[in-house]
Amino acid sequence: MRDSVMGHVEVLDKVGALRLLPDGIHITTEDVAAFFDIHREAVQKVVQRHRDELEDNGLRVVRGDDLRMFEMDSLSISKGNSNRSYPQVRSNLTLFTRRAVLNAAMLLRDSAVAQRVRTYLLDTEESHRTGGQQEPPPGYASLDRRVTALEACMAGVGTALQELGPVIGRISARLDRIDQRLDGIDNRLDDFDRRLHATNRVVCAMSERLAALTPPPRRRRHR
Repeated sequence: MRDSVMGHVEVLDKVGALRLLPDGIHITTEDVAAFFDIHREAVQKVVQRHRDELEDNGLRVVRGDDLRMFEMDSLSISKGNSNRSYPQVRSNLTLFTRRAVLNAAMLLRDSAVAQRVRTYLLDTEESHRTGGQQEPPPGYASLDRRVTALEACMAGVGTALQELGPVIGRISARLDRIDQRLDGIDNRLDDFDRRLHATNRVVCAMSERLAALTPPPRRRRHR
């Protein structure tokens, strides 16, 4: 039953405004809790009990290098925005899409906002069955389908970036090591050049001394 109404993410806008991350796609656990006016722990319990269903609708957890890359991307997008801060020390980050938020609204029990979302969904389904729903604006349904498709595509892009991130990191580390080796070779060549120059001066000085110590050739006397 929940799957049948998962495309109606527009009902979320009827009860409040989601605080999206700078990428315009994801929402943190804290912002989901703020949207539903509940404690963060209540959202976490729903995730623990229904993780598979929520992941099917866009929920994901980023960790390690993927988390650092995501935070760097978010910070670069939101540069100059002082209204949002990102903790420097964090082991993982749970991210919701709008579909995942709508899924959570159908699972939360003690949220008045979630109850309102469910009411809108029921009204929408009832209008569909009775044929009494007012026709949506032209292109609205098509736009909703496009947004849903875009979210699905971005989820795929996120997975690809997660796989590509460690590879880029390893390549970058290897290039750094190569640069360090080249710097070391340059330093050794410079040192060798200085030593060679010093050796040349010593050889020249020795040649001059030898020339000074060598007696001039004797002249033969003619009888």
